[in-house]
Amino acid sequence: MKKLLEISLGIVTSIGGFLEMGEVSTTAQAGAAFHYQLLWTVVLGTVCIAFLTEMSGRFAAVSGHTIVDGIRDRFGIKLLALPLLSTVIVSFLVLSAEIGGVSVALEFATGIAYQWWALPVALLSWLFLWRGTFGMLEKGVSLLGLVTLCFVVAIVRLRPEWTQIAAAAVPSRPHGQAATYWFMAASILGASLSPTLFLFYSSGAIEDRWDRGYLWPNRAIAALGMVFGGVISAAVLLVAAQVLNGRGILDVQDFHQLPLLLVDAFGMWGFVLFVASLGIASLGAALEVALLEAYLFAQAFGWNWGQDCPPRANPGFSLVYTCALLLGALPIAAGADPLKLTVFSMALTAVNLPLMVVPFIVLMNDEHYMGEHCNGPISNVAVIAITALAFVLGIVTIPLEYFGGT
Repeated sequence: MKKLLEISLGIVTSIGGFLEMGEVSTTAQAGAAFHYQLLWTVVLGTVCIAFLTEMSGRFAAVSGHTIVDGIRDRFGIKLLALPLLSTVIVSFLVLSAEIGGVSVALEFATGIAYQWWALPVALLSWLFLWRGTFGMLEKGVSLLGLVTLCFVVAIVRLRPEWTQIAAAAVPSRPHGQAATYWFMAASILGASLSPTLFLFYSSGAIEDRWDRGYLWPNRAIAALGMVFGGVISAAVLLVAAQVLNGRGILDVQDFHQLPLLLVDAFGMWGFVLFVASLGIASLGAALEVALLEAYLFAQAFGWNWGQDCPPRANPGFSLVYTCALLLGALPIAAGADPLKLTVFSMALTAVNLPLMVVPFIVLMNDEHYMGEHCNGPISNVAVIAITALAFVLGIVTIPLEYFGGT
C-alpha cells in the first residue's frame, strides 16, 4: 500500500506532460476547429504513453539505470549524441512554452503583459529546484494539480452528446482542412508522447530508489497517472468543442480566447479556475522539463545528479537547470507568442520521438538489463506502431502546414 501511495510520481509526470500549455493549446485548437473528431488522438496517445511509462519504470526498477544511462551504457556516447541533442533542443522549446504558460496565467490574473513575467517565473522555478527536494516536487505538484479536474466537471455540466463522443474515440478521416487536421493530430500525439514524460519517470524512479519490489506498483502508478492526464486532456478538447466550436470560434489565434473554455460551465469562477489550472500545470511542467534537461546532461556525461542532493554536491547538474530556465525565459521575455511556440514544439516532439524510443525498445528486449522482465510482443508492437504514426504525421504535415498547405 505504501508503494501505491507513490502514485504521485505518475500524477506529477502526467501533469507535466498532459495538462500544460502544450496540451491545453493543442487540444483546445483541435476541439475548436474539428469539434470531437480528434478525440481519438488523445485516446491513442494515452494508451501509448501508459505503455512507455510502465516500461521506463520497469527498466529503472530492474536494471537500476535510467533510460539515458542505459542507452549510453549499451550503445556508447557517440550513438547517444543525436537522440540526446534532439531531445535537449525540443525540450528547450517546450520549457520556453511552459514558462510562457505560467506568464500568460499571471497576465490574466494581474493585467501585466506576459513578457514581464517570464524572468520572474524562471527565478521562481529556479528557487524551487535549488532549495526543494524531489519529494516536494512530487507531492506539491500532484496535490495542486488536482485543480485541473475542473475540466472534467465542466464537460459533465455542459451535457454533451455522449454517443458522438464515443464515436470520436475511433480514428476517422477529416471532413475538410486535411493538412490542418493531420498537423493537429501530430501536435496532440507529440504533446501526449513527449519523451519528457518517460525519461522523467525513469529518473524519478531512481530518485525514489525503486527496486524489483516496485514492478507491480509501477504498473498501477503508470496506468493511473497517465489515465489521469489523458482524461483531463480529453476533457479540454471536449470543452473546447462545446464552447469554442459552439460559438463559431474555429481557429484559436490568441491565448486570450482560452479562458472562455470554463466560463460557460462555471461563470466568472470559470476564469479563476482556468487561470489556476494553466498556471499550476505549466509551472509543474516547467519544473519537470528543466529538471529533465539536467538529468539528460548529467546521465549522458556521468556527472553526479539527484534533486535531493545539495547543489554543491552536483554542480554540473544544478548549472544545467539554472541555464535552461534562464535561456528558456528569454524568448518569452522578447515577446514570442506562447501559443504558436507551443503548437510547433509539440509537432517537433512527434518527429523527435523515434530517436529516443527506438534505442529504448532495444534496451527493453535486452536480457542483460531486463532478465526475465523483457518486453512482450504486445508492448513492442503497440509502442513501435504509434511512434511510427506520430513520426509520419509530423514529417508530412509540418511542411504542409507551414509552407502553404491548407
